[in-house]
Amino acid sequence: MQFDTHIGIDLENPFILASGILDENGYTIKRILKSGAGAAVTKSIGSEERRGFDPPVIYKENNSAINAIGLSNPGIENYGQEMKIAISSGKPVIGSIFGQTPEEFAMLAKKMQSYGASAVELNLSCPHVNGYGMEVGSDFELVAAIVSEVKSKVNIPVYSKLSPNTSDMIKQATAAEKSDAYVLINTIKAMKIDIHARKPVLSNIYGGLSGESIKPVGIRYVYEVKKITGKPIIGVGGITTFEDALEYMMAGASAVQIGTAISQNGIGIFNNMSRALKEYMESNSIDDIGEIIGVAIQ
Repeated sequence: MQFDTHIGIDLENPFILASGILDENGYTIKRILKSGAGAAVTKSIGSEERRGFDPPVIYKENNSAINAIGLSNPGIENYGQEMKIAISSGKPVIGSIFGQTPEEFAMLAKKMQSYGASAVELNLSCPHVNGYGMEVGSDFELVAAIVSEVKSKVNIPVYSKLSPNTSDMIKQATAAEKSDAYVLINTIKAMKIDIHARKPVLSNIYGGLSGESIKPVGIRYVYEVKKITGKPIIGVGGITTFEDALEYMMAGASAVQIGTAISQNGIGIFNNMSRALKEYMESNSIDDIGEIIGVAIQ
């Protein structure tokens, strides 16, 4: 069986730990990689240490969640040791970064490369922090400039994590066309009101919706972007079962990231999905995962 996903890094399976889930600490990342994940994406790291928002910062309901962490992170200068621990697993670690300007993104990407990252993921789409993420991703000229600047400064693959909250996903993808792959999708801007307290449950009011409820949106965007651009895509959003992952792959995803589902299913989800994929491929006489990717596109 072949698992060449065409995203520029070697994976023993196409199931990747998504950014923002158990990935700030190097030892935790290493543990998840040793437990079966094909690769892991770090927490989004910026130029300086950020405290993030005051609690409450997350609301969970069934297999979905709304979070507004506020991009809390230790800062790039303090993250080298965590990367060293994580990459000692021998598996790819993808450095997630966020910033405001092309130069800031490029500096962060170079740091991640120096720390041993196998690729960088540009967080262009956080929906709940002013001045970052969604505001950056909504400026298509800025997106193009960021991707171009980062690509000119590093030798590792560059992935752009795009937002479902902007006016035109295709224009956003086209602006980021120099990326080696797209990551689709980031969380959807949402909120929850406590009817007893009569106020929003999150301190930031708004947060990013993830988990089972956004899967149909993620699949739609993967399908559309793959059909129009043909570029490699890493699918993310609501993947809870192997069938969910397979649906993303058939829509055009070369690999998938898993996040919110870990809280429901534990870190064993990676081994379980990898085993299910091998069984599916064997039972359907499929030798190369490429026979699955994008098969539903018409």
